[in-house]
Amino acid sequence: MESYFLDWANLLLRWVHVITAIAWIGSSFYFVFLDSSLTPPEDEDLKKQGVSGELWAVHGGGFYHPVKFAVSPPKLPGHLHWFFWESYSTWISGFALFTVSYLYSASTYLIDKSRMDWAPATAIVVALAFFVVFWLLYDAICRIFGQRKNGDAIVGALVFVLVCIASWLACHWFAGRAAFLLVGAMIATAMSANVFFWIIPGQRTVIAQIKAGEPVDPIHGKRGKQRSVHNTYFTLPVLFAMLSNHYSFTWSHPQNWLVLILMMFAGAAIRQFFVMRHGYKLGRNGNPLPYALVGVAVIVGAIVWMRPAPLAAVSGAPISGAAGAIPASASGQNDYKSVQAVLEQRCYLCHGEAVQMKNLRLDSSDSVKQHAQAIYQQVVVQKLMPMNNATQITDAERALIGRWFEAGAPTGP
Repeated sequence: MESYFLDWANLLLRWVHVITAIAWIGSSFYFVFLDSSLTPPEDEDLKKQGVSGELWAVHGGGFYHPVKFAVSPPKLPGHLHWFFWESYSTWISGFALFTVSYLYSASTYLIDKSRMDWAPATAIVVALAFFVVFWLLYDAICRIFGQRKNGDAIVGALVFVLVCIASWLACHWFAGRAAFLLVGAMIATAMSANVFFWIIPGQRTVIAQIKAGEPVDPIHGKRGKQRSVHNTYFTLPVLFAMLSNHYSFTWSHPQNWLVLILMMFAGAAIRQFFVMRHGYKLGRNGNPLPYALVGVAVIVGAIVWMRPAPLAAVSGAPISGAAGAIPASASGQNDYKSVQAVLEQRCYLCHGEAVQMKNLRLDSSDSVKQHAQAIYQQVVVQKLMPMNNATQITDAERALIGRWFEAGAPTGP
């Protein structure tokens, strides 16, 4: 029952997390587009009010005319919409999901004993430290270098180095799947912290100054804009890290840390293209297409580099079973007894009589027949199971299960 309720918690939290993330990312992308697409106002009355940019747009059968005031409007409206609950809700639901999926079962999902054989409590503390340490270092970099000459370039380079170090450490200390998610959650935490510690407080200060009739300090808007731009570049790398847990060929690669860095770099480069393309259309900057081409080239290079070796060499290799080596049958197909020996050695630990994770038993031929499709997908195609390959299943054993499934998944004599 515990596994059943955990599955429900995982599903519902993931649902909420995706919904709130869509809202946050959508508003972030929209305002980056809006800032990049604003043109100087043509109406003299708007100029007198202090409007620095405007945009005419058509959507959903209506026309919209958003304007931006350089520092502050001449008068605050009675109702002012704030954009922060999207960020907070995304982080809260994401952290809850991370807790349920990884921290609660740290010994199973977070720890890979072939990398670091530490106690669950230690692994949890170190994982949480990634969030705190990364934010403190990132924030310090922004404070120290952000307002200097070429500050954006310096901050970008230093943050990239920081992310590379964090990726290397995570992939050498934790299970690959957890490491990718941890790095994504680490960056996402910095994104939400930007909203909580800088963007919203700065906006509150500006509003307080307007209400008090004091001169508005433009530094708050500049700082908020800086952190907001950082967030938009973080978005695609975070999304890749989050989605990668469904694709084991990424986090199970021997150089998984490099895979993570390359794909996050590609995401940031492609995002740069989308950020700059609006300004390019208005003649404000050069053609940003090279950024997109660099990102695509990195992805294509990673695809070529990571391509798997042919399995033909292991397709007929003997399979190591509980009673020793189990040779493939002479006909090239393996009977259920051979598959059962592999399941006994590699899978019964979590899906046997004593423990039935995900309510699945593989020591029953009827259950194996019923879940043959899922077994094939998880073990052979996606290579997600055994989790973190804790029981050291071999490529030859995966190939055996694949041939058994393709032969109709027989469970009889």
